[in-house]
Formats: sequence, C-alpha cells, structure tokens
Amino acid sequence: MWILLGIAVLIMTLVWDNSRKQWRVNTFEKSRILGPFTIPIVGNGLQALTLRPENFIQRFGDYFNKYGKTFRLWILGECLIYTKDLKYFESILSSSTLLKKAHLYRFLRDFLGDGLLLSTGNKWTSRRKVLAPAFHFKCLENFVEIMDRNSGIMVEKLKNYAEGKTCVDLFKFVSLEALDVTTETAMGVQVNAQNEPNFPYTKALKSVVYIESKRLASVSMRYNWLFPLAAPLVYRRLQKDIAIMQDFTDKVIRERRAILERARADGTYKPLIMGDDDIGGKAKMTLLDILLQATIDNKPLSDVDIREEVDVFIFAGDDTTTSGVSHALHAISRHPKVQECIYEELVSVLGPDPDASVTQTKLLELKYLDCVIKETMRLHPPVPILGRYIPEDLKIGEITIPGNTSILLMPYYVYRDPEYFPDPLVFKPERWMDMKTTSNTPPLAYIPFSSGPKNCIGQKFANLQMKALISKVIRHYELLPLGADLKATYTFILSSSTGNNVGLKPRTRVK
Repeated sequence: MWILLGIAVLIMTLVWDNSRKQWRVNTFEKSRILGPFTIPIVGNGLQALTLRPENFIQRFGDYFNKYGKTFRLWILGECLIYTKDLKYFESILSSSTLLKKAHLYRFLRDFLGDGLLLSTGNKWTSRRKVLAPAFHFKCLENFVEIMDRNSGIMVEKLKNYAEGKTCVDLFKFVSLEALDVTTETAMGVQVNAQNEPNFPYTKALKSVVYIESKRLASVSMRYNWLFPLAAPLVYRRLQKDIAIMQDFTDKVIRERRAILERARADGTYKPLIMGDDDIGGKAKMTLLDILLQATIDNKPLSDVDIREEVDVFIFAGDDTTTSGVSHALHAISRHPKVQECIYEELVSVLGPDPDASVTQTKLLELKYLDCVIKETMRLHPPVPILGRYIPEDLKIGEITIPGNTSILLMPYYVYRDPEYFPDPLVFKPERWMDMKTTSNTPPLAYIPFSSGPKNCIGQKFANLQMKALISKVIRHYELLPLGADLKATYTFILSSSTGNNVGLKPRTRVK
C-alpha cells in the first residue's frame, strides 16, 4: 500500500511540475531559447550543484558558445534566462516598469530590507529622489576630502611591503580603505577599519558579505526556506552578524536624530532644500543627515527606512569599488607604459608632491586615468551580471519571454566580444580616446553602472573614489608585476581567486 501511495505521489508531483512549466517550455521552444537538458522537478539543479564562484565565468562562457547569445536554465522550478544579446538589454533596462530584481537576489532582503537596491514602484521612486542630494556636486566635494584622507592611510600601510620584492594582494587593503570611506560618507562615523579591522561592525559586515556571496553560488543556501535546514550554523552566524550591524547603525541614527532635534529646539536647525547651493556646504552633509531631514508624502523617514538605505549604500559601495580599484592597480602593474602615462598626468595635474590633497575638480581633470578605469571595468566589470524579474509575458521583436521568469543580462561577455571591441582581451586604455571606436560602439555595449531608470545613483561617487585611491597609490609607488595572474571569480562582484597581486617600489620624489 505504501509503495503504491508513494508511486501515486510521485506521479502527481511530476504532473504538477510539468503543468506549471509547460507554457514557459513551449514559449522557449517557439523563441528558440535553448539550454542544457533538464530532469523533472530539479531541472538543471544537478548542474547548479557543481557551480562554484571559481568556475562560474568559464561555465557560462561555455553555455554561450553552445547555445548562442541567449539560453535558459531551470533550477527547482525557477526559470532563469541568461543573455548577452543587446536587444534584450535595451528592452529590459529602458523599461520604467521592469524594476524588480531577479528572484536570484531575494535572499538579500533580510540584510538590506526594502532599500534602493531591492525596492520597486512608488517606494523606489520616492527613495531615489530623497537620495539624490547626497550625490550633489558640493556633497561630493566634501566626500573627496574623506576619500583623500583614507587613501593616505592606505599608502602608509603599504610602506612595510614596498621594497620591490614582496608580492602584495591589494584586494584586502583596498577593501578596508573602501569601507572606511563608505561608512564615513554614509553615517559620519569613522569605523577605522584600516587600523582596527577587528572592530565589531567591520567584522560583521565582512562576514555578512562573505556568507551572502556563498549563498548566491549555493542552491542549498540560496533559498530562504532551505537555508536554515541545509546550513544551520552558517544561518545563525548570518543572523547574529546582521544584528550586530543593525544595532550599530541604529545607534548612530538615534544619536544623529537627537542632535537634529536639539538643533530644531534651540533654533540653529537649517532645513535642507533640494538643489540649494548650500547642500553639502560647511556642515559636511552625510547620507544619513540627508535622510534624517527628508520627507516622503510630508512624513519623515523611520529609523528602519534610513537604516535600509545606509546599509545599501555601504554594501553597494564597498565591494564594487574594491573590485574596480584592485583590478585597475593589477592591470597598471602589468602595463609599464600605461603606468608611465598615468604618473605623468598625475604630476602635471596634481603637482609633484605625492601627499598633496586632491579636489573634485582636479580629479575630474585626470582624463587618461578615466580611460584606464573605463578599460579596467570593461575587462573586469565589478558587477558582471544585471538581473530583472519578468512578471508577465514580454515581447522583444519576434521573441517572447514568458512571465514569471528572471532574466540575467551578462555584460561581462559583451565587453569581451570582438563585435563591439576590437582586440577585446587586450588592455588598451587608448581605445577610449579614439572617437571612432567610441562612436561605433552601441551605447549598451558598455554599461559599468547599468543603464536606464535603475542605473547606479552613486556612479559619480564611485568614479571619484576610484580616482582618489588609484592616484594616491601611483603617486607614492611604482607598481611591479609580481605574483600570480588573475583568475576570475564571481559572487556579487568580480574578484580574483588568486588575489590582485603586485609589487611596490617607492617613487623618487619629483622636484
């Protein structure tokens, strides 16, 4: 009897699984969207079990070679489309309605809540409008001072390794520097990560990012209902570290709000007016200050609302900047002529003193460094995948994307396509100075900060931060090609499993 019952349950499960997938399967076949062979219920889950951050780039490159510019995967009933076809990029990224992140990222909600990264609809629109003043020119000018000061701390830390023979993995140094910058610009507090890497908030954040990165590549840990069962110790560690972070941020918010209330009470409070020339003036506004003074529908943001946006800012700004700067410095160390051109520009624009402070205006004058950063983010994009959820059937030309599907846009592979970039695997910053090359490249063939309504609100901030740190390092040290070459690894960002290795040699001061 039990055997018959088991067989009946199995048959019913297979019928149910087939019926809920059938429309999408038929649509894929009509649209010629192919993919690896699937088995009932788990789909391509067995292939996914062998997927690791270290083999992700190669594996998906193989899929594109086999199935063309677009292919599909099924994982436990979840349908995923991966594409490097620019016509999909245009339809998805230009849409004002397709703003919801792919289901792949929903496990981040415990950490980031309904912050700008994951919110949609009116909440996303109003929050983005509230955040805009943080990236006003005058706010950014104040932020540059923070960037410059913290980059100075990093070059001091590197002195112990700067004899020209030691291989240094710059990723860990840049990561702590970037965290110091993002936390101070976000909250106005100095966690001093570079000098105190074991500070509770710093340790908790690094732990959370590490665990969430592992979840992205693990089928058993990715789904919230399965995670506590599959990895209970890791689950409890994640919850503990999230609580440490939130407690710290909540405390900062309460203290800052109390200061604001006292200013209102004693008459010294000056309201923030969007577009006002005083934004980011002598008071040195932080993201937190702007959020505390903001209103949505004439109501102030709650502490939870504010914490969500602060957490998103730090999460998005820390690792992406770390990836961009680390890869840039590694590339510079392997291309001495590029390094020479950068250094000549730095001396010309910033002067011979390597310790001289930088300003936003001066950083914006570094045109060749701009090209180096662009070329770095083409070959090594910090965010190599952009995901959106498609709730209803979507027509793109002759192709139909069935509803209840996640689509993953893969710019990493576009950037390495000779159709768009001649000699795509060659690091060539000069290509960005060639008007013919740039004018012939389709706009969506290069989108390091995404595109459309949901592009990166902090891209100017990120560019300044990268320029400030790279310029400081190059003014102090000659970078040497020591250590292992890169081996691309994907979690939330692109990194290298072998590290971002260089040698360092102090520069002779220019007189």
